[in-house]
Amino acid sequence: MLNIDKIKNGVVIDHIKAGLGIRIFNWLGLDRAPYTVAFVVNAASDRMGRKDIIKIDNTIAINFDLLGLIDPNITVNIIENEKITGKIKLKMPERVEDVLVCKNPRCITSTEKYIPHIFHLENAEQRTYRCEYCDEIKSAGDFR
Repeated sequence: MLNIDKIKNGVVIDHIKAGLGIRIFNWLGLDRAPYTVAFVVNAASDRMGRKDIIKIDNTIAINFDLLGLIDPNITVNIIENEKITGKIKLKMPERVEDVLVCKNPRCITSTEKYIPHIFHLENAEQRTYRCEYCDEIKSAGDFR
């Protein structure tokens, strides 16, 4: 049995689809963290079969929209004094900026580098977003 100490104050990112945890771990820069981080891969889950979990023994700023873009089924637990004091259920954001990149060579973002890449949720079921400028469709899994 795997034993990971309790978190005093921090964040637990739970119910991550198995295999996606490494993208979140890297995006948050947790490999360079000066505090304790536990990254569990393929943990057994009654609800999901298998899941990834990230436990961070520190309070950090997290972009919940980006986490929702990666996996809208993620749950974020806020831990204070070793107890869950908040539970955040994520969803796919309606709008994302400078997370997805439009690859359409005719899009204004291809020639005007100062313009932000803005995408709007097109289809939540298919997890697709539409470029605000040229209507190019991108998958939510294509975030940078």
